[in-house]
Amino acid sequence: MADKIRLGVILGGRSGEHEVSLMSARSVLSVLDLEKYEVTQIGIDHDGRWWSGEDVIGKFEDRMTGGLYRVFLLPEPGKTVLYRMDNLTKVTAAAELDVVFPVLHGTFCEDGTIQGFFEMADIAYVGAGVAGSSVGMDKGIFKDVMRAHSIPVVDWMVCTRKDVEGDIDAIVRQAEQLFPYPVFIKPANLGSSVGISKAWNRSDLLEGILDAARYDRRVLIEKGLNAREIEVSVLGNEHPRASMPGEIVPSDEFYSYKAKYIDGKSGLHIPAPISEELAEEACEYAIRTYKAIDCAGMARVDFLLDKDTGKMYLNEVNTIPGFTSISMYPKLWEASGLPYVELVDELIDLALDRKAERVKTKRTYGN
Repeated sequence: MADKIRLGVILGGRSGEHEVSLMSARSVLSVLDLEKYEVTQIGIDHDGRWWSGEDVIGKFEDRMTGGLYRVFLLPEPGKTVLYRMDNLTKVTAAAELDVVFPVLHGTFCEDGTIQGFFEMADIAYVGAGVAGSSVGMDKGIFKDVMRAHSIPVVDWMVCTRKDVEGDIDAIVRQAEQLFPYPVFIKPANLGSSVGISKAWNRSDLLEGILDAARYDRRVLIEKGLNAREIEVSVLGNEHPRASMPGEIVPSDEFYSYKAKYIDGKSGLHIPAPISEELAEEACEYAIRTYKAIDCAGMARVDFLLDKDTGKMYLNEVNTIPGFTSISMYPKLWEASGLPYVELVDELIDLALDRKAERVKTKRTYGN
């Protein structure tokens, strides 16, 4: 056991993407080499409580915590111990951890919040840091950063939940002045198509704004395109590399939650049937995007290829992309010559490398 890497796999989360996280975690856990890793499963429930024990993933899938016990980490550097808490009074050490893999999606998971906690605890973790995670998560701020780096994005506007509650008609009028129908409405800080809708008229727009505002205090409205959906997987820290591009062919009107996870009818084209020039452009933009937000470990970079003009637009970046059996991120790497098992191993190695780089940073000033 002493020679194994002590790995904590964190799943679930206090997010609308909780169930997606479970699907991703199930896939990751299935390929971990137990000769190499000493694995501790840690589940975060919808209320934000942390649990561990035997078969956390199975119990969370069954929406139960019976037989599990409450756990917590302390946000302070030193030996990283996962503590067990019994009856809210007795505290004992449950496991020591060398690195954690947050297989988490959405708010409190992918937006820099839990990454900040890991930084405070000074533990190695898979994926982007605080800045890369938070900028990548907020679709409005992300578009501002991309414009600053001369990376083309679709026109957009952002409103807040308080704006919606105060005068939703004014928001609708502003959107109609800026964009022709159809338009897309999205929670600014969420993924997996949760809360996303496509509006063809004013009634759709009103309904879409109200729905998106349920999931985040910031709502993004953007111009709709007649577009193909192209995706590129990126892997690495300071010197990232890109996979070949792939194309999503949604079974729904767009790549909705249903099309992603429920009906199983969406198509994946790997490699994407696009010209060599467009493929190179997508990979170049993906690497530039990754570096622009100081991403690390992994990201899936999504593009919209306008069918009418042939122009490529950056849509968004996912700093903890889906890892389900049908997810594009691992599939693109597999097609590019990196099998799923080796991909997970490399991500853990990158986390440890990033931690070693952080250790070099001086934390005091003076002689």
